[in-house]
Amino acid sequence: MTDRLAIEDAVRAYGPHAGVLGLSLTVAPGSVQALVGLNGAGKTTLMRAVLGMVRLDAGSVLIDGIPVGAMPAAAWARVGHLLDRPFAYPELDVRANLEVAARLRGLPAQAVPAAVAASLGRMGIGRYERVRASRLSKGNRQRLGLSAALIADPDLVVLDEPTDGLDPAGVIALREALRERADSGAGVLVSSHHLDEVARVADRISVMNRGRIIGALEPAEAELERAFFELVLADDRRHEGDSV
Repeated sequence: MTDRLAIEDAVRAYGPHAGVLGLSLTVAPGSVQALVGLNGAGKTTLMRAVLGMVRLDAGSVLIDGIPVGAMPAAAWARVGHLLDRPFAYPELDVRANLEVAARLRGLPAQAVPAAVAASLGRMGIGRYERVRASRLSKGNRQRLGLSAALIADPDLVVLDEPTDGLDPAGVIALREALRERADSGAGVLVSSHHLDEVARVADRISVMNRGRIIGALEPAEAELERAFFELVLADDRRHEGDSV
């Protein structure tokens, strides 16, 4: 079975230890892959490369077997993503923003109302459906962005720090939504520095430091935070003499 996402020997260097430096990673259908690391580890650069927002210096990224640079619009419509701040049209209300998101992702007009209704319920923002995006709190803007990313039931979900700004109810709603997508055969890639949260939803946790994957963690591991810092500190010690 073709991986939903296959990254092989990816390089996008901004310095000797900045960016992505020879990284390989796969996300299988039906799985949630978490990528954790400290700030500056290269997580966001990798996410941008996956979405074709930055060009690799070397290596490859394939989505459902198709090189990112050769993907047609119809294939991109099957990818749901949220990086940086959630985008929304500030003058439109929540419902209208989701209607636009659904059409941009290729849903036929007759399927949009049901998709919007499901999306409003999925992330618990139905009560705000007639509120303009410009008036939403940070947490509800995040819920809107996540709802838009998931509205077309994507085959690949790519999220960078998706719990940023979410309250506990929002975190639970997101966790359930990601698990639902994975159980439906999608692949999910989530980057975060919140170990406790990703451990509740991830099937695999990869640790990233200095642009590379340096190890893996078991989601059920009792001392998850300790194991994470042991990996990072050991890697830092190995590079103590390297130039910056």
